[in-house]
Amino acid sequence: MKLLLAALIYTLAFMGANTAHADLAAVAMLRDGDMRKLIIHDTPEAVSDAEFEREDKGGEMTLDAFRGKHILVNFWATWCAPCRKEMPQLSALQKEFGGDNFEVVTIATGRNSPQGIAKFFQETGVNNLPRHMDPKQKLASQMGVFGLPITVIIDPEGREIARLRGDADWASDSARAIISELIRPSS
Repeated sequence: MKLLLAALIYTLAFMGANTAHADLAAVAMLRDGDMRKLIIHDTPEAVSDAEFEREDKGGEMTLDAFRGKHILVNFWATWCAPCRKEMPQLSALQKEFGGDNFEVVTIATGRNSPQGIAKFFQETGVNNLPRHMDPKQKLASQMGVFGLPITVIIDPEGREIARLRGDADWASDSARAIISELIRPSS
């Protein structure tokens, strides 16, 4: 009886691992164009618990505040030309997919004044993304963010599952298909 129970537990654990892995395999198949730069990890990776400054509510928070949903974290800066191109595209992703299962989280890293960030968002026509800040680059450093922009996708368990270095066309069919596949309910 113990052997049968152990076999059942092993089988269920194996099926659960394969289901999660199959979702990422499906995501990998959707990469096209700029999205080919999206590196999907074989094994989800831990993320930093470093605090960053909240946009308008004051105080600090960590990425753990977003547990329970997939998040696309974009590290950017006001002086970053590719970030200016990406931000409206990320805004469109948030508009299309944002909700209980997905959120775009933008974090200005390094020297970015709140006034400069507000001006950047106004000039790019973005009004639906957070203006969080990481002025001392504590989170960015612990997350291995060197150069901007860097976009990290984190699963509902709070683990990094994918990373894209540099800019990308987040308005592309490929990007939209990837996000759709990630947040698709399991069957």
